[in-house]
Amino acid sequence: MSRIDIAFDSGGVRCSAWHFPGEGDAFAGAAGRPVVVMGHGFGGTKDSGLEPFAERISAAGVDVLAFDYRGFGASEGSPRQTVSVAGQIADFEAAMAAAKRLPGVDPNRIVLWGSSMSGGHVIRVAADHPDVAGVIAMTPLTSGVAVSRAAVEHRDVGQALKWTLVGLKSRVDVARGGNPTLMPLVARPGEPGALALDGAYESYTAMAGPTWRNEVDSAVGLQIASIRTADAAKRLRCALLVQIADFDRYVPAESVVKTAVLGRAVVHHYPCDHFDVWPGHDWFERAAADQVAFLARTFSTSSSPDRLKSPQL
Repeated sequence: MSRIDIAFDSGGVRCSAWHFPGEGDAFAGAAGRPVVVMGHGFGGTKDSGLEPFAERISAAGVDVLAFDYRGFGASEGSPRQTVSVAGQIADFEAAMAAAKRLPGVDPNRIVLWGSSMSGGHVIRVAADHPDVAGVIAMTPLTSGVAVSRAAVEHRDVGQALKWTLVGLKSRVDVARGGNPTLMPLVARPGEPGALALDGAYESYTAMAGPTWRNEVDSAVGLQIASIRTADAAKRLRCALLVQIADFDRYVPAESVVKTAVLGRAVVHHYPCDHFDVWPGHDWFERAAADQVAFLARTFSTSSSPDRLKSPQL
């Protein structure tokens, strides 16, 4: 079955989402099928790489709701292209509520899916919602301090300082009701941009959908610096899958390992960089298959070996 366009309210803002109904009854129970709630990472939109993951999960028999944050993609909200960690966490919580209302879904079997920045979001949201059955965190941003340190190591310090100052001004302008100062989200090496390492521009734009814009509020670095997931990971009581890119230049692998240990996670390592687990790259199929296998273990309703099998393993 193809995806279905839906919308839900988050704090008075209309957010756009896609519903991918699960195929078959491999994980169906008396109350319905389990559901995965999927949000993109840093500056991403649901039409920029989420659909191939959602298709593999729904093909295995689990519903998926993939959504755009307020101010991004097809969702409403202003200012546009401004990342708010608190706002995105609120959107995830609203998306969870919407997912529980989907036809054919068991509201008591819900998994949160996040990658990069949203990989940190889902750990924090699940820690505060004991009804969540599982979390999939792919190359998650678990420590803003570690990410900021890595960014300084790979970038010109003068440029980093410049954009920090611009970001501070942008935050003040937005707080006063003005417009944010935007910067490119991805750029080629030597050009101004939030992600400007070799290959970032090509990797991100290759999977970019029609609603994605290569712009982000220059204050985003201040939001990233505030992210910490260690305490939330300690409080998790659900199943957790953490997928680590061992050669990640954006999210240091060692910082992700620490959070995985605190969350007692199932861990999969991939010998690649940050974007290499996304569609069109070498490790996408393996990463997607590991997610389906995790869901199979989490939601199996039978001990039959056939019910435990997942596609593309």
